[in-house]
Amino acid sequence: MFGNIGFSEFLLIAVIALIVFGPAKLPEIGRSLGRAIREFKQGAQNLLNDEPEQAQRKDVTPSQHEAAPEPPQPVEKPAASASESAPSGDATPPRAAADSRSNPRRLPD
Repeated sequence: MFGNIGFSEFLLIAVIALIVFGPAKLPEIGRSLGRAIREFKQGAQNLLNDEPEQAQRKDVTPSQHEAAPEPPQPVEKPAASASESAPSGDATPPRAAADSRSNPRRLPD
């Protein structure tokens, strides 16, 4: 508390207080100062402890016994006919035919 005040400075303050207030009033002033500091500390402690309560958090994770919904299945597109996949006059074969030729389990045409 008095980290920067040395013994000589403290003694000078005590002598000035003794001269100003007198020997009869000094103990009374010390008691009232001690009470004021104690009340200040208690008030500060109560202020820190009077924080509002935080709202209760609700657990929203599904429990293990509840069945989780199945993920949606991918939708397959219908196979395109040869006339839709390749424009007329184009000599390239449809993609499905090219893929089937590279299949090793398929017999050659």
